[in-house]
Amino acid sequence: MSNAIRRKVTLGVVIGSRAFFSPAPCLDARTEVLAQLADLGIDAVILPYEATANGAVQSIADAELYARAFKAHPGGIDGLVICLPNFGDEIAIIELVNRAKLNVPILLQASNDEVTKVSVSERRDAFCGKISVTNNFWQYGVPFTETTLHTCDISGPAFRGDLDRFARLCRTVRGLRGARLGAIGARTGAFQTMRYSEKLLQASGITVVTVDLSEMMGAAGAIPDGDADLRAKMDRIRAYGTIPTHITEKQIATQAKWTLAVNRWIAENECDASAIQCWRSLQDNFGCATCVTMSMMGEELMPSACEVDIMGALSMYALALASGAPPAILDWNNNYGAEPDMCVCTHCGNFPKSFIGDTPEISELDVLGSVIGKSKCFGAVKGKVKAGPMTYFRLSSDDRAGTLKCYLGEGEFTDHPFPMDGGIAVTKVPDLRRLMRFVTQNGFEHHVAMVRGHHADVVAEAVTRYLGWPIYHHGAEPEPQLFTTNRF
Repeated sequence: MSNAIRRKVTLGVVIGSRAFFSPAPCLDARTEVLAQLADLGIDAVILPYEATANGAVQSIADAELYARAFKAHPGGIDGLVICLPNFGDEIAIIELVNRAKLNVPILLQASNDEVTKVSVSERRDAFCGKISVTNNFWQYGVPFTETTLHTCDISGPAFRGDLDRFARLCRTVRGLRGARLGAIGARTGAFQTMRYSEKLLQASGITVVTVDLSEMMGAAGAIPDGDADLRAKMDRIRAYGTIPTHITEKQIATQAKWTLAVNRWIAENECDASAIQCWRSLQDNFGCATCVTMSMMGEELMPSACEVDIMGALSMYALALASGAPPAILDWNNNYGAEPDMCVCTHCGNFPKSFIGDTPEISELDVLGSVIGKSKCFGAVKGKVKAGPMTYFRLSSDDRAGTLKCYLGEGEFTDHPFPMDGGIAVTKVPDLRRLMRFVTQNGFEHHVAMVRGHHADVVAEAVTRYLGWPIYHHGAEPEPQLFTTNRF
């Protein structure tokens, strides 16, 4: 089980106030934001109301008090929610952020004025105060997240949606910054496309843990037939999909031993995601595929990519963090007739069953089985992916540029037929030719991670605003930026 995906998100909450504005909204703001977070199942950290005047941060002393409390919170804080029920004190807020040095995402909210309540004693001016706070953030180099609307009611549905999205953003940033990836086996010799840079990953806080495939096969082979965990794993495999009657108990036991050995190694090494040398040494020397192993781990939100595609595993993990749903790794594989915006994405059989959307068949690898014999290739998860919205994402390490880079977008799975074996996803992406031109002209791999649902906005903000990785967001409108003219 991946702790980073399943653990509850914890947010520090700050009510910002400027002393000469009415303090009355501060208590309401506090009550409303805490109620919203509680309803969403998000943990909140805030000092008692009595700790500061009006329960707000409006002085340097208040800022220091909150900064110390946030830094000392057990388990850490995943993000900050700063609410401005009135203009707010820009100095107090930036001092808090600067002194706490949490390096976490920040959601900045500003409250609406009511047209009939703008007297000296009632006005809020948070519309303006928000701009003052963001100006200080810019001066100090502090990235932050916008609400959907420039100002909004704390108790309203728009801010509730912002809080839900922000929690997923915080989970994604925290998960990626400290990710541990397991590389099981050497890169398949025929696939230079799966090269990657461990050092560039480590520069972003991402650690790769390696193990030789022979060690894993030895560990799997040493599991006794009477092992209680093995019998339980065999039962789980049988319940995971439909297994043809010609598959023997010995084949299921062999597959279960491999799965159990992988699961144990990942737990021992505290890996969040993994990539496995899936062919053909495992089939030749141990007698099974590894697809169902990866599929079942993906279903448990522990993504696993084939062909030792570490960057693909990280891409899957990012989508799982953002969505909370099982992702898959696929090939951009086939055109779909003459349809310019459609293609077929496939893999041998590693898709999680809820990614497929139906109960899969668990049988043999088709292509490799025809070469080395199907008896050595049990463990492929087969099924056609059901129609629905999807998000795609691909990270790659670019040694020439000295950075990680990525592309991202949204599309859909369709119900169009395609009579090919394995895992099949008929896919529609608007302006697909433009995307493929970007992929081919920028040195990206043929693998891509996908997840059901539309979650690109969370991934995009995590990657660009908080992790600083170059990105191409296909089909998205670029954020407004300064344009410097040529005077002459």
